[in-house]
Amino acid sequence: MSSTVITNIATLVTNDPSHSPGDGSPLGLIQDAAVVIDGDRIAWTGESSKAPATDNRVDADGRAVLPGFVDSHSHLVFAGDRTQEFNARMSGRAYSAGGIRTTVAATRAASDAELEANLTRYLHEALRQGTTTFETKSGYGLTVADESRALRIAAAHTDEVTYLGAHIVSPEHADDPAAYVALVTGEMLDACAPYARWIDVFCEKGAFDGDQARAILSAGKAKGLHPRIHANQLSYGPGVQLAVELDAASADHCTHLTDADVDALASGRTVATLLPGAEFSTRAQWPDARRLLDAGVTVALSTDCNPGSSFTSSVPFCIALAVRDMGMTPDEAVWSATAGGAAALRRDDVGRIAPGARADLILLDAPSHVHLAYRPGVPLVSGVWRRGTRTV
Repeated sequence: MSSTVITNIATLVTNDPSHSPGDGSPLGLIQDAAVVIDGDRIAWTGESSKAPATDNRVDADGRAVLPGFVDSHSHLVFAGDRTQEFNARMSGRAYSAGGIRTTVAATRAASDAELEANLTRYLHEALRQGTTTFETKSGYGLTVADESRALRIAAAHTDEVTYLGAHIVSPEHADDPAAYVALVTGEMLDACAPYARWIDVFCEKGAFDGDQARAILSAGKAKGLHPRIHANQLSYGPGVQLAVELDAASADHCTHLTDADVDALASGRTVATLLPGAEFSTRAQWPDARRLLDAGVTVALSTDCNPGSSFTSSVPFCIALAVRDMGMTPDEAVWSATAGGAAALRRDDVGRIAPGARADLILLDAPSHVHLAYRPGVPLVSGVWRRGTRTV
């Protein structure tokens, strides 16, 4: 293994508050900075003039460096797209959970090779935009064989794999949702658990109610899978409260919240993962990030990349949306897309640039991380290191 110093960094975002004792910024900014990579880990951070000798040297030329984005919510094992649905929605049709069935049909018909090719295509697309850690889910198979193969394919590319057999009730069980819940918590869970770390459920009208969601997540916990929940996206409901009750790592969407929901999130460990790409693509109400942050809730930002309601793999785009339309400051949005995403995955080795952390870094073609919101839509990521290796 060799060591590399990236020097002449205008602004280094470490997400280590010890570097910002004066202003208390969670970003831990270091100006005129350097960072040393040793193998696949961060070995040192500090002022550029104090950087130790290394085997290799990279001149950042006055640009910003920040942790790789941690995308803690995506749906990348699928086939087909839903262009016609999007076109109809932009022409006035409302979004509902039912469109998922279109993707289910295409995914079932696809070969393993086609599903993996699609997955890797979007992973490469996300990596070019700075995503170095990602979570992805099943949920477009809804049979034992199709759910387990989706997770097997995903597990070859990430450790953060989520079993989402409870995305919607399968078409075959439309008239008997109880039988589908029994399948999801029984034979399907047995087949899927070996490939997954997490279990998820879409707790929403048109999908699964609170009692069904509790049964599904509890069954997953008994198999060693930890909960996360699609909660309160389309309407008020029990999802957020259930997430906190079960110590879910994250409650995702969190668009329609009561004061009691906010209080629950503030009192527990569950991260509120906000997915502005979904609101953008469905013309829905924006989540109120300011309300959550002011209450002391830990917030993550993710893409929700999926073919139906948020077909974007761009975390920078989501950062810009969060700042423009959800009440977040640029600093808060960047933290939520890095350290916040890591918290939603209960990881402390990613989402920060500090000695011992994984060497996942982004070099921006800009002097400050603020440009991610200041220059929306511009491809600012000019370099990516993943596990110490420069990949972009």
